[in-house]
Amino acid sequence: MDFQTLCIHGCKNNYDNTGALCVPIFQSATFAHPGVGQSTGYDYSRSQNPTREYLEHTVAVLEEGMEAIAFSSGMAAVSALMELFSPGDHLIVSDDLYGGTHRLFCNISIKNGITFTPVDTPEQMHNAVTSATKAIFIETPTNPMMQVIDIEAVSQLAAEHGLILIVDNTFLTPYFQKPLSLGADIVLHSGTKYLGGHNDTLAGFLVMKDSDLSEKLRVITKTTGACLSPFDSFLILRGIKTLAVRLERQQETAMKIADWLVKQDAVTAVLYSGMKSHPGYEVSCRQASGFGAMISFSVKDEKIAERTLERVKVIQYAESLGGVESLITYPMLQTHADIPAAERLKKGIDGKLLRLSVGLESADDLIYDLSQALYGGEV
Repeated sequence: MDFQTLCIHGCKNNYDNTGALCVPIFQSATFAHPGVGQSTGYDYSRSQNPTREYLEHTVAVLEEGMEAIAFSSGMAAVSALMELFSPGDHLIVSDDLYGGTHRLFCNISIKNGITFTPVDTPEQMHNAVTSATKAIFIETPTNPMMQVIDIEAVSQLAAEHGLILIVDNTFLTPYFQKPLSLGADIVLHSGTKYLGGHNDTLAGFLVMKDSDLSEKLRVITKTTGACLSPFDSFLILRGIKTLAVRLERQQETAMKIADWLVKQDAVTAVLYSGMKSHPGYEVSCRQASGFGAMISFSVKDEKIAERTLERVKVIQYAESLGGVESLITYPMLQTHADIPAAERLKKGIDGKLLRLSVGLESADDLIYDLSQALYGGEV
């Protein structure tokens, strides 16, 4: 079945007999038992809720996984994931990570006795493996430097050493990239972003390839309790129905904007994996069916960056990404503010770097807005 059809009809479960086209919102904390030792399959919404279950089955189908678990946010999903590991365990991670993930690893996971080695390439990952290594955690493309990592190459390394491979697939979604089919064991999503697509709710997902990991993470989720609410599950399901058409349009507009940015005197670098000049372009073409709609770019000086953020009108200066509204972010002060300055600068996250999430507005309107903001006047 085509992906676009799966977005709309991906889960075949039927929860009522009214003929409703949308799954009902089962806004109930608990469920009555038919008798002693009997259950309807639902006992308490922290364990499972029919609306959330429908969403989880849908996401699992889209990612071609065995099971998906829905969380109250992307960071709740990462937090549950880290409960798979014990003091003394070691993880190899992407050198360029979302700032919230970096904060969790450095402020909480390290305190709990887990260590990390940040690296850029599969070759460096190979050299970083130790007897304590349990997993590899990567983003691709990375946030915000848009580095592309070869998932198949990393999966071969993980298999060779018996490691769990975790891939954050938030930027490309299963529409453009399916890490499980490339050898990953767990896929992570901030469902707040493209899956929801409307900047109106928070959500997170873990999608597993095998039953062993699924069972462990179900127990962790039930115990720690950061489950997605029925109403938020309904909103994410609503967003998924238009995922394919949104991403196609957003990518088309992103291509136009990236091409325009490259030609601007005020811009010194454009980071978008859909450009043939991008160092990860060939890998992207091999492992993904599209490039997404996230662009990072650097301007000549901090004054231009600040002026751009203050003058945009159609584009909103706000954190997050993946929604129908275009958003521009200042990673240095927002998503990556908690990374130490020296480390941040080494990665290229400085006062001249901006990150743009391209929405569904007219490409011409977005380019006009960027132009007047970059150059400080109407054009």
